[in-house]
Amino acid sequence: MKFDCSLYLVTDSTGLEEKEFLNKIEEACKAGVTLVQLREKDKSGREYLSLAFKVKEITDKYNIPLIIDDRIDIAMVVDAAGVHLGQSDINIKYARKILGKDKIIGATTKTVNQAKAAVEEGADYLGVGAIYPTTTKVKTVITDIKTLNEICHTVDIPVVAIGGLNEENCNILNGSKISGIAVVSAIMKAKDIKKAVENLISWISSEK
Repeated sequence: MKFDCSLYLVTDSTGLEEKEFLNKIEEACKAGVTLVQLREKDKSGREYLSLAFKVKEITDKYNIPLIIDDRIDIAMVVDAAGVHLGQSDINIKYARKILGKDKIIGATTKTVNQAKAAVEEGADYLGVGAIYPTTTKVKTVITDIKTLNEICHTVDIPVVAIGGLNEENCNILNGSKISGIAVVSAIMKAKDIKKAVENLISWISSEK
C-alpha cells in the first residue's frame, strides 16, 4: 500500500472525553495530516476496539490510512491500513504472515542495528526516536540526530522522526533525510489544531 508519512499524527486520549478526542482527530485530518496512528496503552481490548472503529470512520472520510499501535487483532477487525510495532511486540515477520503483503507495518527503532533488522523482517517504514523527551506515557529513550541520519542513509524505506517534536523545535531535523515527522502533543494539545498542522506542513514543505 502506498502511503505518505510526511505528517504522522500519533494520538493521545489522556484526559479527554471521547467526543473531544474524536473532534481533535477530525480537525487534524481536515487540516492535512497524512497518516494517523491510534495508540491506546491503557485501554482494555474492548475499549480500544470500539475507539478504533470510530477513528477509522474519520480517517476513511478523509482518505487517510489508519495505523493501529501494537494490536494486530484490532487492526484486522477494523480493517486498518496497518500496525505499528515496538521492540517488545510481535516480530515483524510474524505480523506480516498474519496481515499479508498489502498492509503497512511500521517499526520503532532506536539504533542502526535495530533499523537493519526491521528492514530485513519486512517493515514498510521506521519510527526513529525519541528525538526529544516526550510527555506521553511511553518510556522515552533518546536517539541523537547523528544516529537518526545514519539510519536514514542505511535503510531504503521511509524513516519518520518521533519524540517531543513540535513546530518550534523541529528545525533540529533540518537537512536530514527523513521522510516525515510523527507528532503527538504538538497537535493533540494544540489550542488551534488547524494552525498547528499548517505550520508543521509549512516546515515539511520547506525541507523537501
